[in-house]
Order: sequence, then C-alpha cells, then structure tokens
Amino acid sequence: MSGVIHPEVRIGHVHLKVADVERALEFYCGVLGFTLTQRYGPQAAFVSAGGYHHHIGLNSWESAGGKPPPPRATGLYHVAILYPNRTELAKALKRLVDHNIPIEGAADHGVSEALYLSDPDGNGLELYWDKPKELWPRDAKGELKMITEPLDVRALLRDVSTT
Repeated sequence: MSGVIHPEVRIGHVHLKVADVERALEFYCGVLGFTLTQRYGPQAAFVSAGGYHHHIGLNSWESAGGKPPPPRATGLYHVAILYPNRTELAKALKRLVDHNIPIEGAADHGVSEALYLSDPDGNGLELYWDKPKELWPRDAKGELKMITEPLDVRALLRDVSTT
C-alpha cells in the first residue's frame, strides 16, 4: 500500500436498500428525527439533519418487499450516526424508548458512548457521541486504547430529564 489519505476526507452519506420506503421513513423521520429532503417517487427518499442535502438515502429499487440478509452473510455491519453531545444521544434514546424500539446493545468505548439497534429492514445502526479527545484512554506509550464496557443506559436517560 502506498500513500496516505488526506486527513480532511470524511465518510459522506449512505444509501440503504429497504423493503418499504414509507416504513423506513416512519423510522428515520418519525423515530430518529431526520428530515425528509427529497422524494424520487415511491421508490426512493433522502433524509438529513441540519439542512444538509442528505445523510441517508432510502431506496427500494432492487429490494422492494425484500428480506434482510441472513446472519453470517457479508454486507454492511452498521451505519454510525454521530450526535454532537451526550444530551442529544440521550434524547435519541428517549425517542427509541417512547417508540418501543429495542436496543440491541449499549457500550462505553472510552472514546465514545454508543447505542446499537436495527432499523425495520434489519440494517444495523450505531447512535453515538464522541467524548472530547483529551478524555480518550491512552496506554503507557500514549497510544489510543479503546475499550468496550457496559454503558449505563438509565444514567443516559436521566440526562434527558435534567435538560
């Protein structure tokens, strides 16, 4: 391998194949709170946060009525949605609880706190916030040392009630 990617390169938007665009919109807009920015007829929709053209594309061009991939198949593991702070992640958790969306996992990674779930089509989602870099765990050599510890979800929910 040669070369180093430019440090300002970022992952942009993601397009997800879904079985039912309306059902996906109910989840991404109705539960997570994204805003619909554009429709392409009944087979595609684009949603965003903060007025961006789109963060997530939802389409059924090749997947209308389809089923999620089976376990132990290759494909997307999860899409990670970055929240600006812990309070906003707590608000997202409250919306999930209010809509009876099951949480499949919750972890403190030292560098971030994350919630794991699946959308209605079985696409994995990570909702997370990054801790300030100065709080990231380091080993004796100063190298990053990520962890996976349980996240206290009840304490995270209490953050909503204190705002």
